[in-house]
Amino acid sequence: MFSDTIRRSPRPQDLSSMSTQQLRDAFLIETIFTPGEITGTFTDLDRLVAGGAMPTGEPIELPNHKETGHTFFLERRELGVINVGGAGKIIADGKTFALDRLDPSRTGGDLLVQVCAGQRDTVVHTVRELMRVMAGTFTPRWALDGFQAAQRNANPHASTRNLFAFRDGTANPDVTDQALMRQLVWADADEPPFAAGGTYMVVRTIRQHVEFWDRVGMLEQEQMIGRYRVSGAPLGGRTEYENPDYPSDPKGKRIPLNAHIRLANPRTPQTAEERILRRPYNYNRGFDEAGDQDQGLLFVAFNQDPKRQFERIQLRLESEPMTDYITPVGGGYFFAPRGAAGPGDWVGSGLARA
Repeated sequence: MFSDTIRRSPRPQDLSSMSTQQLRDAFLIETIFTPGEITGTFTDLDRLVAGGAMPTGEPIELPNHKETGHTFFLERRELGVINVGGAGKIIADGKTFALDRLDPSRTGGDLLVQVCAGQRDTVVHTVRELMRVMAGTFTPRWALDGFQAAQRNANPHASTRNLFAFRDGTANPDVTDQALMRQLVWADADEPPFAAGGTYMVVRTIRQHVEFWDRVGMLEQEQMIGRYRVSGAPLGGRTEYENPDYPSDPKGKRIPLNAHIRLANPRTPQTAEERILRRPYNYNRGFDEAGDQDQGLLFVAFNQDPKRQFERIQLRLESEPMTDYITPVGGGYFFAPRGAAGPGDWVGSGLARA
């Protein structure tokens, strides 16, 4: 069942004459969850439907509604889902997605600013200076202090490790191959002119439940990942960047069929255009209120098309065993414009002139 409330946004000049009750009626959404229903509150000027779904044993459907069939919804259809209940699934556009336990205070935002440096104090002082000049213009929504592991391998080209102690980003596409970058990373030619030279950036804060992971033997961990922990080589291989050679292992006797690397990148002609360029970071937020370590992976990936690449990979990874040891808690989708073209130019200038 679907129940909705339609609100006509008041004009700004009328706000000063509205009573407290009128303001509550105009802006406060009190009923979010009703058992067995999908509730929605539609505001015409904001072009937003805010609501909740509370299944009670049977699937509930969101029908096509005349208000959400308006032309401005068809121009840019987006669905954001924040799961505040238990595990579940949602079907959108015919695809089934497992619900993440996202923290609203660590999700989304209008502008993403990434500050990187070789020393932590450089990052801290840069953020302070940015906050000083942006005061009154931007309000911080969330922040995360990430880091990359030190390079301890004799091979300077070896990937760094995540907090599960495995190498991360081994299967990245070759960034020196410009044709491949145009295929996988840079915005497509049919995008607006300001998008030229830019890319779509997917950010996910993934908490790693290290206490549970550390109780698992190394051999079992390697079976879940599909690589040796020490060398980073695919199981049965000798070097990190060696091809896993899945055709010679069709039944998964060497690398399990549900291993992370096999699901994330099956290395087939059909999935060649689904690869992503990753730039992962680790994070450590200390301990949570239960005394568990709050640390994990700040997943960053660049894609030409997140639906074609990132989302298809995530659908495959829903069946991997490692889902028992991780929980996505935040992040968002962002557009990263091209860099400055030279003196007098700046990052995002194309957007400002569009």
